[in-house]
Amino acid sequence: MDKLQELRNCIAAVSKDSTKFFEGNNKAAGTRARKHLQELKSLAQELRVLIQSTKNEKQAEQHAEVE
Repeated sequence: MDKLQELRNCIAAVSKDSTKFFEGNNKAAGTRARKHLQELKSLAQELRVLIQSTKNEKQAEQHAEVE
């Protein structure tokens, strides 16, 4: 569940910096927001892979029990 918490933290950072960029006209915050979004994309992919591998392991275990 560490990945899920990292995802939540990243979303919070995007939200904070996006608000600073759009409402405060802070260009540096826009750069940070884009960086966080790229990190968010990477974290989401890692979480997808983790979920898929866990699902596959559970299916393999169930298949082994049936045989």
